[in-house]
Amino acid sequence: MELIADILLVAGSLGAGFYCYILARRLSRFNDLENGMGGAVAVLSAQVDDLSKTLQQAQGTAGSSAKSLEQLTDRAEQVAKRLELLVVSMHDLDVAAQKAPTEVDAPAVFARHSGSH
Repeated sequence: MELIADILLVAGSLGAGFYCYILARRLSRFNDLENGMGGAVAVLSAQVDDLSKTLQQAQGTAGSSAKSLEQLTDRAEQVAKRLELLVVSMHDLDVAAQKAPTEVDAPAVFARHSGSH
């Protein structure tokens, strides 16, 4: 009985050893830098680094564009306020022109201008 148990123990050990050998070969192929998953991981890692650098550059550009846009918006608001004031003053001039007489006495205006020279 002990002999059968020893034979089964040796067979199990040989089976486990063979299984470990197969796993070691698969793992070495998996980690191969040229053809296996290790190469893919190395390539993806390099791409992540490149994307991180590109993202930082894009964030810098977006920040400077935002500052420029904010300055332009402030300037546009100032110009809009000036335009509003001009429109109001033009409206006041239009109201004043409507209140003034429409016909001017030409001889009186001529006499005023000729006497002052």
